[in-house]
Amino acid sequence: MPTGGFLEQADGTAWMCFFCKTMMEIALELAKHDPGYQDIASKFMEHFFWISASMNKVGIHGDDMWDEEDGFFYDLLVLPDGSARRIKTRSLVGLLPLCTPTVIAPGLMEKFPVFADHIKKFLARYGTILSNIHPPDLAGAEGRYLLSVCNETKLRRILTRMLDEERFLSPFGIRSLSKWHEQHPYAFDVQGKRYEVKYLPAESDTGMFGGNSNWRGPIWLPINYMLLRGLMQFYLYYGDTFKIECPTGSGRMMNLFEVTMDIARRLTRIFLRDEKGRRPVYGGTGKFQTDPNWRDHVLFYEYFHGDNGAGLGASHQTGWTGLVAKLIQELQVLDPESVLKSGTHPFMHVYKRSDSAQ
Repeated sequence: MPTGGFLEQADGTAWMCFFCKTMMEIALELAKHDPGYQDIASKFMEHFFWISASMNKVGIHGDDMWDEEDGFFYDLLVLPDGSARRIKTRSLVGLLPLCTPTVIAPGLMEKFPVFADHIKKFLARYGTILSNIHPPDLAGAEGRYLLSVCNETKLRRILTRMLDEERFLSPFGIRSLSKWHEQHPYAFDVQGKRYEVKYLPAESDTGMFGGNSNWRGPIWLPINYMLLRGLMQFYLYYGDTFKIECPTGSGRMMNLFEVTMDIARRLTRIFLRDEKGRRPVYGGTGKFQTDPNWRDHVLFYEYFHGDNGAGLGASHQTGWTGLVAKLIQELQVLDPESVLKSGTHPFMHVYKRSDSAQ
């Protein structure tokens, strides 16, 4: 860092929470065939707790990633003298903790007694460090338990920003940086120089990162998909008891299944014809919009304009933008009642053939 010191990253920390919970799930799946994997699952559960606690420190103010005043997670710049300050850019950095939740089925603890005993002892010994995250031993819908960096209060506060159409919620998905920064750039002064972060919905206005604006405004399919997966996990835990205004300020209340489907529809809108017969993905490129040899051969761009949905970057990024096909499928198949009853993996039954098909 030009200031010296180092950066504690809210997004990098959230990634590690996601990694730990995923490894725990894999270990428990393997434990069905080899009980020895319960110890590995316990290790990753414990790591999840410690990392989550590091994002939500108890009794510490000013050097925590969570900003109570703003209701958002930020990166933390730790200076050489030990002081710290939050880097207050409202970006995907503060949304990625929403990707980390996972639900635990009610019968899992009985099925894996070694795992259950380890977690019980951990909570008895270190429970106080978890007071700022969601209580892992509090049962929700269908008797499920929830592992989450965000408790209900934090979840509501983050979603209020994320679902605001003047901030993160675009007609075409979730922006990587709040549109609020268009008129209110984040400024940082160091060593006589002033650095700014402002909302850039398309390409960057500098050569940094090869001219790619990264998490400064565009819409990215893989991150949006992970946010949708996280919201669905929250729905499996809260069910219809949790409702929030979507979009913020609209007066329309939705449960988290409905919020997930609303964002999914916005993402698919990038590729579908609008009322004028034009696909937002092609922006102002007339040949792709009107030429019969091109208009129906949709390209899978790397990322998309945060305001109008136009495709940007590499034009054949099927490795992640192809996820839109899965979203189209889920929009046609999933319903809230069956998802709530289906357990910890609500998307899996999309692939199952119906009895009539079999």
